[in-house]
Amino acid sequence: MMAGPISSAFRRAVLAIALVATGTPAIAQDTTGQSANQIAAGQAVGEAVLIPNRVIYPGETIESGSLKQVTLIPGKHKPDGMATRSEELQGKVAKRTLLPGRYIPVTAIRDAWLVEQGASVQVYFTAGALTISAACVTLQPGAAGDQIKIRNIDSGKIISGTVMADGTIKVGAS
Repeated sequence: MMAGPISSAFRRAVLAIALVATGTPAIAQDTTGQSANQIAAGQAVGEAVLIPNRVIYPGETIESGSLKQVTLIPGKHKPDGMATRSEELQGKVAKRTLLPGRYIPVTAIRDAWLVEQGASVQVYFTAGALTISAACVTLQPGAAGDQIKIRNIDSGKIISGTVMADGTIKVGAS
């Protein structure tokens, strides 16, 4: 007689894992055909979110044309850990396949690479008034603020550095 509750709990656990792995469907109404005045007038109430309107493949940059705005059904809220605003999604790159009509997990997107693997970069070490620069090759891709490994072209030594916003690498004392 215990098989019923155990299998029910098992089914719920499998369903929860499946939803996390594939993304949660957005429970919403489409607002693409409505004007801002209609939405503001309360004809479509609820939280406005962005979801993919087509399949977005891994490595593809997320653009505004691949997203559509929908308004969640009143009383529904987006789950935590989902990116649904333009500033969270614009210019990001998909780490895995994003399906239409589903929320986009924050863990499924990343910043675009600022430096690619194998690129020649300028590396800087600064200590007070002293600045040392060297030419290096990146061993990993990286976005601004990422810690990556690089190889010094002259010595062949592998070191770690931080990618700066201008595409250079800053290294610290080791």
